Amino acid sequence: MNAAILFEPDGYLLTGPKLMGRQAAGHGFLRAAVQAAAGGRLTAYTPIRQSAEAFRRAVAEIDPRCETAWIPGSRLDLLAEAGVLYRPDQILGPVARQRLRAGPAAYSLCGVTHTLATAPTLDAIAKILVEPVMAWDALICTSAAARAVVDAVLDHQADYLRWRTGQPVAAARPLLPIIPLGVHTSDFAFSGEDRAAARDLLGLAPDDIAVLFAGRLSVNGKAHPFAMFRALQKTAEDTSEPVVLVIAGQAASEPMARLFRSGLADICPAVRAVFVDGKDAGAYRQAWAGADLFISLADSIQETFGLTPLEAMAAGLPALVSDWNGYRDTVRDGVDGFRVRTWAPPPGAGEPIAAAYEAGENGYEPYLARANTAVAVDMGELTLRLRDLVTDPALRRRMGAAGRARAREVFDWSVVFRSYQALWDEQTAIRRKAAENPVTLVWQSRAPRTGSDHMGPFETFAAYPTGPITPRTVVSRTDATPEAYRELIRQEAVSLWTIAPELADRVLAALAAGPLSLEDLVAAADLAPLRAAEVVARLAKIDVLALAEPPGARA
Repeated sequence: MNAAILFEPDGYLLTGPKLMGRQAAGHGFLRAAVQAAAGGRLTAYTPIRQSAEAFRRAVAEIDPRCETAWIPGSRLDLLAEAGVLYRPDQILGPVARQRLRAGPAAYSLCGVTHTLATAPTLDAIAKILVEPVMAWDALICTSAAARAVVDAVLDHQADYLRWRTGQPVAAARPLLPIIPLGVHTSDFAFSGEDRAAARDLLGLAPDDIAVLFAGRLSVNGKAHPFAMFRALQKTAEDTSEPVVLVIAGQAASEPMARLFRSGLADICPAVRAVFVDGKDAGAYRQAWAGADLFISLADSIQETFGLTPLEAMAAGLPALVSDWNGYRDTVRDGVDGFRVRTWAPPPGAGEPIAAAYEAGENGYEPYLARANTAVAVDMGELTLRLRDLVTDPALRRRMGAAGRARAREVFDWSVVFRSYQALWDEQTAIRRKAAENPVTLVWQSRAPRTGSDHMGPFETFAAYPTGPITPRTVVSRTDATPEAYRELIRQEAVSLWTIAPELADRVLAALAAGPLSLEDLVAAADLAPLRAAEVVARLAKIDVLALAEPPGARA
């Protein structure tokens, strides 16, 4: 099955000013969903018409045969028909609370982890235990490391709730499957002619050994370049091989770009560098086509999965990576490349860093910097492995071929997306089985209809007015006529949220013979009971109707 996709352009399109891994992953997911639909239909869920139109255009660019449908924000009944709502992040709480309006088992929810380092993200995961997230919902963890983070946060939250309430915590957790992100391997299938043309455009000589780093140029958010620069310098000095560093990416800022350039000059003077604009899709592709090996020494807690090692494997390049979070799920050490050991302080040693961040003494970027600069890549092992790859073309070919085969068999989006679909089937089966359990059904029937943050203004703020409009409230006409009402609402001062003239006509006609209780007016004017009080209140606000307590009511 295909889920309804919660769609806003920032989560899926590559046209924004700041390209992040989550957009690249979202775009890859969307392409996979379109391909899996095979000319059928995909459904977007969004309250914004322009976003629905952007979804239609994006799908048409991938496959013009694929039909699209739009579920507006308030049409939870249509989400119930779809069965599963997928959102491209880990924030399940708001959509779970919204689902209460249709019932906690109306449909399933599915999210996916990206960066797990920000305080709002960790808070949202922790609150899963107090949100109406159900056993038929799922949060996809993109790596074993990501799953470990989610488990640690939920366990900590459960301990906190036990302390705070004095009661055991029995809240059901969502499914937490480990499903990797994917790569469209066909994008990285290069011919010999492609390689020759790319190397020519990159200015590479036939014997140059091109070491590619691809991704964001961000010391805090991706990888500090010192280890890479130092290892390249030592390798160039020790082997006398013509090593060229190709850097394909975008710097987060001009100061960050200068840091990379100055680092090259200061730490790595023996290695020529070629910079490629990572936002230029054609140039980015040439960097992959012309490279001999790939290097990425991620050391940031913001990095959760890492798409570029998959791209390296798809391109047939051996990958030299840090043994860090999601990288250890993708690159097999000694098979597809090498994973280099990393070191970090033990649990508990980061408490001063966390305290300064929570207190506002450090912002997010300084928090990342303070944490990441305490992560060390084993320089001895790194230099040894880089020397092996630079000096041994047969090793590069063997590892590159193994990586290419693994990427096609395990990480191609066509394979990964089938895991998504199998998960959605599993969620639906769990939800339907729960509907057969009388105890579960009784429990569901007792669920509130809204979350506490969206109860409705006249419920939350019931203490504000003198009193409410009730079914017994007496409603009468003033001297306003239907024609006067139409003239009145043309005035700018009363133009906000007016009642449609046709509806006002019905109300005024029903009251022509005299006052009615609101309950009787609902029947006489064929009003929707849920909106009747709002209708008469709006008309009373502009002196078209008058409201009064019923006879005998207490003042």
